[in-house]
Amino acid sequence: MSDKPQQATEKLRYLPELAGRSGVFADRAEAGRSLARLLAQQDLQQPILLAIPAGGVPVGLAAAEMLGWPLEVAVVSKILLPWNTEAGYGAVAWDGSIRLNRKLLARLDLSDETIEKGIATTSEKVAKRVQLLMKNQASLNLTGRCAVLVDDGLASGFTLLTAIAALKKVAPAGIMVAVPTGHRQAAAGLTPEVDLVLCANLRDSTPFAVAAAYRHWRDVSEAEVMKLLAGAEL
Repeated sequence: MSDKPQQATEKLRYLPELAGRSGVFADRAEAGRSLARLLAQQDLQQPILLAIPAGGVPVGLAAAEMLGWPLEVAVVSKILLPWNTEAGYGAVAWDGSIRLNRKLLARLDLSDETIEKGIATTSEKVAKRVQLLMKNQASLNLTGRCAVLVDDGLASGFTLLTAIAALKKVAPAGIMVAVPTGHRQAAAGLTPEVDLVLCANLRDSTPFAVAAAYRHWRDVSEAEVMKLLAGAEL
């Protein structure tokens, strides 16, 4: 099958040989190399990869190494549900901006106190990561550059929507999303907000799990992210 990217919509591209499959990547590094193949086929002017920690960093580093593109960190974190360490009802970005999923909150029985506590905890986490991973720079200098947001997967897309909104404030030349794996509906939902969405392994499965695209999946710690970035030639 051809390696040329196909279009699910005008602004959504994927690798057809990986579509609809599980377990296609050994780990995040291999996922990053597959994503680099898709990125290399796009005509981008002065691209810069912006990896979302923690899981997006090993993906972004592998892609950056193959492509020879610069990479920086863009800190965004979910505001987690009290009973679920994976799902969230909002997100906080590196510039301190907060985005809440109002549709989801309307269906949840969360008190105002619980919501505010979640926002405060996540804001503190983001501020700490900005200091550790973004050299204490809460803004990014992206003048004239195509900003490519990279994460290890796309489930609901809400975290990436928060990152996109923050990026728009600094007006890069273009904004793209690039993920190794993602749900078709969520990926398509991002297309009105960006110039292009690249998803190497596009899937329709329900329920959807990012981890299902990986044969070896584990959480990435903050310490591991710092070690990876320290060892990379950025």
